[in-house]
Amino acid sequence: MHDAIVHPSGARMRWVELPGADPARVYVHGLGATSAPYYAEVAAHPLLPRHRSLLIDLLGFGISDRPADFSYTLEAHADALAEALRKAGVAGASVIAHSMGGAVAIVLAAHHPGLVANLILVDANLDPYPVLPVRPGTSGIASYTEDEFVSSGWQEVRDRVGPHWWSTMRLADLRGLHRTAVSLAKGTDPAMREILKTLPIPRAFLHPEGDAPEAADDLRAAGVQVLGIPESGHNVMLDNPEAFARALAALLP
Repeated sequence: MHDAIVHPSGARMRWVELPGADPARVYVHGLGATSAPYYAEVAAHPLLPRHRSLLIDLLGFGISDRPADFSYTLEAHADALAEALRKAGVAGASVIAHSMGGAVAIVLAAHHPGLVANLILVDANLDPYPVLPVRPGTSGIASYTEDEFVSSGWQEVRDRVGPHWWSTMRLADLRGLHRTAVSLAKGTDPAMREILKTLPIPRAFLHPEGDAPEAADDLRAAGVQVLGIPESGHNVMLDNPEAFARALAALLP
């Protein structure tokens, strides 16, 4: 395990690292997740030439620290991630980022351009969204106030998301989880989609086959490769790791 101090409180971000050649690959998890369980099989897949790979957890999640005075916005997560990568000696990395982590990675690439040379988003959040009545299979975290979620709402979320998602979500700091979910619903200014379209680096968006992102043709027109992964749902890397690894092998340098 590796770590770096990324916050004035002394809070550390931690990651599991696989050895290999530079430039590095950085794997970033989604909301309520943690990187090693989601990416380990693919990061070590024989289809991928061996590169240094960091399976990193954002502040408040997984094995990283949970500072009480951290804002947990997408922008703050991106800045903390940038600090960890610099201290790890990473530059010009390929960043593979899932769901909420994709939104963070877009901000990272825009605000810290020397760190990211190639961006691969995995069914990532590109747009803000209104907080609507909670649907089965979704977290609905942002529909609570922070105090409601911390006092009892987390139990309803636990029962709603099921044991698989909860297995990693239970590791998250409750206030950090809520603040991150609220920031994700609010989005960035300009929106993540618009930032993505203007990034001057190779970009790809992987999605479950048959469930392309909204305005996919607009993304393609901006130079973003939009690729469907067969026999997969939102957790593409878990549902079909073989096809996911093949797609990465074609996209990574």
